[in-house]
Amino acid sequence: MESSSIKIRRWIATVVVLAAFAGGALLSQGFRNWADHTVFGSPREPIAIAQNALPVSLGNFANGFSAVIKPALPAVVNIRTSKLVKPQANQMSPFFNDPFFRQFFGNQFGGGTPHAEREQALGSGVIITQDGTILTNNHVIDGATDIKVQLSDKREFQAKLVGADPKSDIAVLKIQAKDLPTLPLGDSKQLQVGDLIFAIGDPFGIGETATMGIVSATGRGQLGIEDYENFIQTDAAINPGNSGGAMIDIHGNLVGINTAILSHGSGGNEGVGFAIPMSMVKPVMDQILEHGKVVRGYLGVYIQDLTPEIAKAFNFTQSGGALVGDVSSGTPGARAGLKKGDVIIKLDGQPVNSANDLRLNISQMAPGTNVKLGVWRDGRAQDFNVTLGELPEKTTAENTSEQSEGGGLQGVEVQDLTPDIAQQINVPEGTRGVVVTSVDSSSPAASSLTNGDVIQEINHKPISNVNDYRQVMASIGKQQSVLLLVNHGGVTRYSVVEPQ
Repeated sequence: MESSSIKIRRWIATVVVLAAFAGGALLSQGFRNWADHTVFGSPREPIAIAQNALPVSLGNFANGFSAVIKPALPAVVNIRTSKLVKPQANQMSPFFNDPFFRQFFGNQFGGGTPHAEREQALGSGVIITQDGTILTNNHVIDGATDIKVQLSDKREFQAKLVGADPKSDIAVLKIQAKDLPTLPLGDSKQLQVGDLIFAIGDPFGIGETATMGIVSATGRGQLGIEDYENFIQTDAAINPGNSGGAMIDIHGNLVGINTAILSHGSGGNEGVGFAIPMSMVKPVMDQILEHGKVVRGYLGVYIQDLTPEIAKAFNFTQSGGALVGDVSSGTPGARAGLKKGDVIIKLDGQPVNSANDLRLNISQMAPGTNVKLGVWRDGRAQDFNVTLGELPEKTTAENTSEQSEGGGLQGVEVQDLTPDIAQQINVPEGTRGVVVTSVDSSSPAASSLTNGDVIQEINHKPISNVNDYRQVMASIGKQQSVLLLVNHGGVTRYSVVEPQ
């Protein structure tokens, strides 16, 4: 009886074990197919990602990003330039140029006529048409007398400069070739912070190189690198020689032209690189290809951002906007009725986020374009219609000084602006105000004023001479902030000085 009971228990245990194995196999197969994930050693399958989560399926990049980079590499080229540089005048003693001395010693001490030297530089470029149109930076080819382009297959071509735009640092080259690899143009406006991007170029002339990073920021401006700035910032390694190379997105589309790095004097990559977005490159490129140069719209006003202090001084409570610091006479802005102190808040119905935003949008419009500006003036919004012009090509005192005794302008010395002084400091004839002759480095105004600045208004009150300045300053409390209209080199701007 006991023996038969043991046999039954063994039989039950065997059934349980077999059932467990069968259940485990079924469960494994279920896990293997669950949500398209690969588990328990099952074969690789594409990872299904929600369409609104990422622009492409990362299942295509199981072994890296070669599927994106490999097709793009042949469209990025090496650019070598050279130019003749005239040497400086001989700095050696005139004794060595004496004919009697040279009769015996010749030119071994540097005498004689100096010879021009050839300076060479390296950069990168991007092929955008099969017949050899190439995008690069203006600074790569600036002043070059000879431009050579080397393809990834080592073929070399002499390049012709189609046109260049120093203000945006874009240049277009042309080589005589056909059936070349190209990069499709992408939409840089779709880039967001955190998106993956790749930088391709020829750093230090070592050969074609690809690096990866993310979009660290968009719309970077006011860096002082170019006249017009709207950079994509990235942590992808960009080094000398990468200039003019390609920034591509995860689809392999060209979204920017690598241009600059922030290196704090080291000359190498420190994780802060900049590329010109295609939204800015393409209009410039199109104009160069059509006209050989770039023609920009022109408003004729000098604008600045509103700091919290300046906005408070103008009782401006909205966000964004561009403050008009000056209006040039005879310009489209002047004819339309714009004035100093206006805040431009809209352009053709779209909000103006900053002064740089307005400058970029106006610069990309054609001369003759009619635009509607929304302007905040005297506490209310007004509309002004402006027909844009064409951006023009580049364009000792004896009086007793007056020193401010208190408030934010403590430590500032001024004197009457005479015609002679106005000419010396390059302000227009007829300008009224007082000229700054000294600013104490410990003064609150030290960050806002410098010698040669002309103070034309204080808290919206016109200043014509030292007497005006003295009277207005006497009415200002020691702890009161001061709004200044300052003319520097012929251009006015607003500045707020806070008391210590």
